[in-house]
Amino acid sequence: MSDESKPSFKARLCARIQKLRSLRIGYIGVIVAFFVGIIFWGGFNTALEMTNTEKFCLSCHEMASNVYPEYQETVHYTNRSGVRATCPDCHVPHEWGPKMWRKLEASKEVWGKLTGYIDTREKFLDKRIELAQHEWDRMKANDSKACRNCHNYEYFDYMEQNTRSANAHQKGLSEGMTCIDCHKGIAHHLPAVNQNVGPDGKGVSKEVMHPASPKPAVKADNASDEEIAGTQ
Repeated sequence: MSDESKPSFKARLCARIQKLRSLRIGYIGVIVAFFVGIIFWGGFNTALEMTNTEKFCLSCHEMASNVYPEYQETVHYTNRSGVRATCPDCHVPHEWGPKMWRKLEASKEVWGKLTGYIDTREKFLDKRIELAQHEWDRMKANDSKACRNCHNYEYFDYMEQNTRSANAHQKGLSEGMTCIDCHKGIAHHLPAVNQNVGPDGKGVSKEVMHPASPKPAVKADNASDEEIAGTQ
């Protein structure tokens, strides 16, 4: 190659400088993208965890006025060990993939909130069996994954359980059953089931099924045995 066909020193220097500038811009772009990614990921997870708290769940009156008071009556809320299972512990999976899928499913609940799908106690009771069945089916399908975050057959000490519980758990394990098969009412009241009883077929009140026992007569301090006997 002749000297005339070679690029001049100036041209080669300019080309080298241009290449360095391109590399520099590339490095800066990677660094900027890295930090933007951290900020985005941190913000996303912060927002996600805010929606994954009991406080957020109770911001909807549908939860605060209906199922939350029931949950407060159970061992999952107050117990001798002081370990409390909150709403997301039972209703939101801990693993990343299932958690994201559950959040997508919850978008329907947000729509229901915005449209007033259940804005009264009466509407909640009318829809309760449908809502409960949906949750039971979900827990059945994932083998009660939320329950197993805290409870595990492998960790059971059957000697510490009463005979009925120990037999039921071992039977369930051998038959491939899952927690929700037996523990549907563990944290909330069970939905009313029409058993076609009562004069109108809609059931009878708890006072009829379980009448209160009559209160025993109280002996007054200044009453004689004869007076008390006369009132009986």
